[in-house]
Amino acid sequence: MTLAVPSAADSSAQRTAASSRRSRARALRLTRFYDTPQPLPPGKQGDLIRFESFDDYDLPLSVSAVRILYHSRSAKGEDVAASAVVLFPAEKKPPAGGWPVIAWAHGSTGIARSCAPSLRRNLMHGSFLSMYVNLGYAVVASDYTGLGTSFRNAFQDAPSNAVDVIASIPAARTAVPQLGSRWIVMGVAEGGLTAMAVAQKQSELRDSAYLGAVAISDLADERKMLSASSALQLTSLAYGTKTVFPQFQPAEVLTEKGLALYRAIEQTCSDTGSVKDIAAAEGLKPGWDGNALFRRYLDRSTPVANQAYGPLLVITSQPNAKAPETISRMCKLGDHVQWEQYPENDPGRAIGDSVREQIAWTESRFAGRAAPTTCP
Repeated sequence: MTLAVPSAADSSAQRTAASSRRSRARALRLTRFYDTPQPLPPGKQGDLIRFESFDDYDLPLSVSAVRILYHSRSAKGEDVAASAVVLFPAEKKPPAGGWPVIAWAHGSTGIARSCAPSLRRNLMHGSFLSMYVNLGYAVVASDYTGLGTSFRNAFQDAPSNAVDVIASIPAARTAVPQLGSRWIVMGVAEGGLTAMAVAQKQSELRDSAYLGAVAISDLADERKMLSASSALQLTSLAYGTKTVFPQFQPAEVLTEKGLALYRAIEQTCSDTGSVKDIAAAEGLKPGWDGNALFRRYLDRSTPVANQAYGPLLVITSQPNAKAPETISRMCKLGDHVQWEQYPENDPGRAIGDSVREQIAWTESRFAGRAAPTTCP
């Protein structure tokens, strides 16, 4: 009897199929809750549109979950709707002043409506977020505009994602009155850039209830984004460029294969294994990285755009040659930064190993203690 030995291609296809099946099992149905009237009735940024209790997440019984839909603003200042999940302790009496709030900024999932973290049974980081809820915090986790709701997503655009996060706080308090007024923001991977963008936006807003930001990130900048080895991320960035700059034409930078990938990611999520990636050389035209609008889009998410308001805890992973330079630039701007670096090679592992530092820093902010700094 001869046994068939699977080829490397067969094994890769089997892994992709298994990943896709697992992702479908973790996915929740996109319901009418996420739909908004067209046109959207006017509302102020942070106004609540609707909310619902939701019990189908894979969360401990000690955690209650409420979905919210609220008014935000697009990168162009247009009135849009965004969705989020509010997590808070179940069957516990909130402290005086309400549950202290952590605004959560997630990493990239894709650009399709179905890519909203609130449409994943585990919310992408359900165990991690539940840990904070069990410590006595409420967590408000925005999906970002266009993930869940029927608007275009601005993929990895830190400034507009930051607006979604900031707007989620008053909407969450309307839906769940047990939430307190004081809050911090915390983000991982690309969400770390969003957390830093929130801190920079607060230099303008000066919200007295905002206490600081935690960024668990590789501090990606324009050069790192442009050096991506696959077309998937760069095609998603092209989609985001079109969202912010409608005059941008994807065909100027994408080949026929790249345009096919562009159409595919509009329908499914890039982190589920159901989209077949291709090499950047196959998906992008020569000279694509010189496109002015594409570069302007990437420049929007530069980690050090202006001075941040409030203290920062920045956690990075190795290898990250850019981190010391970025931290130095932040210190020169006058930012109050505590920088911690871990030997792991991705933020996903650093998020767990840095829990002790995160908790200590967060507790100190709500206790009103002075924030440490590693700046000279």
